[in-house]
Parts: sequence; C-alpha cells; structure tokens
Amino acid sequence: MKVGFVGLGKMGKPMALNLLKDGTELIVHSASTEAYEEFGNRGAMTVDSAAEVAAADVIFLCLPDGRIVREVLLGQGALLDQLRPGQIVVDTSTIDYATTIGMGKALGERGVAFLDAPVSGMESRAIAGTLTVMCGGERADFERVRPLLERMGNNILYLGGAGSGQLTKLINQLLFDINCAALAEILPMAVKMGLDAEKVGAVVNSGTGRSYASEFFVPRILAGDFDEGYPMQHAYKDLVSAAEIGARECIPMPVLAAATVSYQMALLQGCGGMGKGAMVRPFEHLNGVEFRSTAA
Repeated sequence: MKVGFVGLGKMGKPMALNLLKDGTELIVHSASTEAYEEFGNRGAMTVDSAAEVAAADVIFLCLPDGRIVREVLLGQGALLDQLRPGQIVVDTSTIDYATTIGMGKALGERGVAFLDAPVSGMESRAIAGTLTVMCGGERADFERVRPLLERMGNNILYLGGAGSGQLTKLINQLLFDINCAALAEILPMAVKMGLDAEKVGAVVNSGTGRSYASEFFVPRILAGDFDEGYPMQHAYKDLVSAAEIGARECIPMPVLAAATVSYQMALLQGCGGMGKGAMVRPFEHLNGVEFRSTAA
C-alpha cells in the first residue's frame, strides 16, 4: 500500500516519520520543504504539490486549519481533481465540524472515502507514536487504515459517523481550554494575596486542583517559559467552532464563554504566538504581579 502525507509541521512531521518505520512506501508534501532532506534520506518521495500525493492509496492530511484543508482539497490545482474511486483521505487536522462534513461530502461524490481523525497529544507524543486518535467515518474505511494509525498512536478510537472524530476532539480541547483559563485567572490572585508561587504550584499539582493543564503549564509559568504548547492564535479556532455550534444548536455554555474572554484578552495583548500558559499574562498585568519562581 502506497501512503501519502500532506503537512510536515510540528505534529505532521513526527507522525509521517512513524509511518516509515515499517518500510511503508511514502509520498510527502509540505508548504515548507525544511524536512524534505530527512524524509528523502529515509526513503520517502518528496513532491512539489499536494496534487502529486494523489498517487497514494491512503492520503493523510495534517494541516493548521480548515481554510488550508479546503485549499488543499478543493482549491486551484486541488488534490480532489486527481483522486480516484477507492482511495481514502484521512484528515488528522483539527478543523471545524461544518468543514469536515463538507469535505467528506465532496470526496464522497468522487467515490473517495473520508475519515476525520484528529489527534490529541503534544509533539512529544507524536514523536513517541503514543497519540490518541479519534476517528469518524465508515467503519470499514477505519478498519482498513487502522494499522497505519497504530503507528502514530496507542489509543485509536472509532467514534461513529463522519464528523464524530472532530466533535470528540473539540470536547476534549474545550475542557483543556477551560482549565488553562482557570489557571490564568486564579494563579496571579495567589501571589497578589502574598502567597509563594512555587508552593502554591506544588499544592495545585499534588491536590484536587491538579489537571493535565496544571501539570504541563504551572512549571512553565513559574519559569517564565511561554513558548511550549500549541500557539493560541491557531488554537483559537476551537473556541470559534464551539461558539458556532452553541448558537446553532441553542446549547448554553457559560463557563466556556467566560474562558473565551480570557483567551481573547491574551490574543489582544500579543500572546497569539505563545502557548496557552501565556493566558496568565493579562491577569498578571491587571493584578500587578507575576506568578514566578524565585529562580526565574
């Protein structure tokens, strides 16, 4: 089976490299050619356009947002124009539900199968091949590509029809976003009230306030390190997608709405290129304190 991969960014590159471990015939394309030499040295074919990846039987996408997914699949010189019945497109990008449904419909009209398969886990888990992969689409198509997915992740979940993977990923991301916003709001209060930041961080990460967000971000906030984690300017699309679903389906989400304001404050203060831990910075500014260790 010949496999294609479009998008060799922070997550896509290690995911694609893991596909090469068992000698898979791999074709790759990326807007940035920085990784091409490494892939070429390991036996992969590198091509100049996404349309050339259409030679593969199964094609993975790992792209920043829905606009780019649409452009690759449906834009000028699009991949869709080169696809043939019986192929499978697996989109591991995190995009909005409506775009996912639209892409699936467009591919289905050409007889091309589609799976939405967003992943959960940061770059370190992508490198280790221990991502969680959430899949939506036809069960038979999922079973066909499952051996490939198992090279990228160790928790592969089939969740139902088209769009189910993206919806499940969205729910997970929103809970994570709320956790990050809560940390951003509350941690500066601790310092303003005279508490020691390091000791508060130790209590949070050993007590009932602990979460994956706190375990990842509290040490980094203490160290003043805001560069790790997915950039907020890209992750903001999850909050937009949730707001659209909430409005369309009349689903009240007041806690999420409040967390979104914290996110927006950080974006407006120029923190878009930083990880979600930087959401603490507007609250530090408002309170006139910093949640840092003595060493930092």
